Amino acid sequence: MPFDFPTAVDVVIILVDIPVLIRVLLRPHREPTSRVAWAVVIIALPFVGVLAYLLFGEVRISLKRRVRGREIEAKLPRPPGDDSLAEKFAESYYIAPFALARSINCLPPTSGNAVTLAADSNVAIDEMVADIDAATSTVHLCAYIWLGDTNGLKIKDSLIRAARRGVKVRAMADALGSRQFIRSAHWRELADTGVQVQVALPVGNPLWTFIRGRVDLRNHRKLLIVDNRIAWCGSQNFADPEFRIKPRYAPWVDVMSRWHGPVARHCQYLFVSDWIGDGGEDISALLGEPWPQADERNGDAIAQVIGTGPTVSYDSMPSCFAELMHSARQELVVTTPYFVPNDQVLFALTSAARRGVDVILALPKRNDSVVVAGTSRSYYQDLVSAGVKLFEYRCGLLHAKTMVVDRKVGLIGSANLDRRSFELNFENNILFADEGFAGVLRARQEEYLADSEPVTQDVMDGFGLIGRLWQNSLAMVSPIL
Repeated sequence: MPFDFPTAVDVVIILVDIPVLIRVLLRPHREPTSRVAWAVVIIALPFVGVLAYLLFGEVRISLKRRVRGREIEAKLPRPPGDDSLAEKFAESYYIAPFALARSINCLPPTSGNAVTLAADSNVAIDEMVADIDAATSTVHLCAYIWLGDTNGLKIKDSLIRAARRGVKVRAMADALGSRQFIRSAHWRELADTGVQVQVALPVGNPLWTFIRGRVDLRNHRKLLIVDNRIAWCGSQNFADPEFRIKPRYAPWVDVMSRWHGPVARHCQYLFVSDWIGDGGEDISALLGEPWPQADERNGDAIAQVIGTGPTVSYDSMPSCFAELMHSARQELVVTTPYFVPNDQVLFALTSAARRGVDVILALPKRNDSVVVAGTSRSYYQDLVSAGVKLFEYRCGLLHAKTMVVDRKVGLIGSANLDRRSFELNFENNILFADEGFAGVLRARQEEYLADSEPVTQDVMDGFGLIGRLWQNSLAMVSPIL
């Protein structure tokens, strides 16, 4: 019988595709739309679809890191919070987001925090440098992108000054996001002058990294903790707003918040877990240090840290976003640079608008990711039809990740409203309840809106047939982006 090559190829395709399709169907914690999208890709693109799934279809992190993460989570002491806050929120719409957030890291809400918002990116760097220069015991920094530009070097030099005067300084930077800085003389200078440096989620041999896990699982956190009592949290990388690695989209418009109070100790928990998780020494004793009596109550803000990533509950971040959106009664204002929502978040936004909440969503008009930009616009019709007021920021890349609900509670941090932040990246956010700070952050959002264009039906009609085909094609595969 002559060899039938086409038939043999079909048999091989079936033998390869079927086991992977079964895995797609049996894999836990996956949305039905994601299962369907991957099944279509695997069937439509023999071999290529299987390879794509093996590369990007599952949130895989190395066994060593998973085991180490579980051990750290079990052993690390949780800094104390304020359990009396449950009574304060007992009859409030806003208790649910805080209760849900506590289930993620077992970190309770804290009270007695003072919080301020930096005027802009350059001011934020200068104020962080001032805090580092005033440090007396410890300085801990976690960077996703750290560049050797003006602002990046200001931070580097301040860390060196602190180390030289005897402060214990530890700095960690993501292996991919900060790869240029890590390979530079600046990184070696930090190490040579007494700063303990650590590479977060090192890649090493890409092939070996692929076998153990996924190369694109990154530490996206942006944290600075000084003396265990001051913490900076927000969207800003340690770089100039001109962002020289992607200058055509500049300026990058960010927001950074400074917290003085018990919540800083909870941000420290995230740093400690990352530091130990990536091979650093055990510094967990910092979490048990007594709180200085002079700092017992710095302000009135209630704040709760949310640290998410591939080692914690699968849908923890989108669940927190959605729960906070569901708590809105009068107004919900959101800014994010990358908008690729799952069904849970999309429903929370549209249902809030339909029940009469004034929902405002601001996104950048020009995005550094063509794919994300197109995918985001595929949701515009659903959002606008539901009553969401949609805006596109035109004066740079709006990179601020903020949410304010009813001018009373809100969220600020590193996480985007996209699937990378939902499933792949290690992120840090602070959930807060404070009308004063909510008002300040809401005013900043209003500044963004003043430099934005409303997205109307006429604007969407202007996308044209080709544009809509492109956007909706991307939407079909958005569950796997």
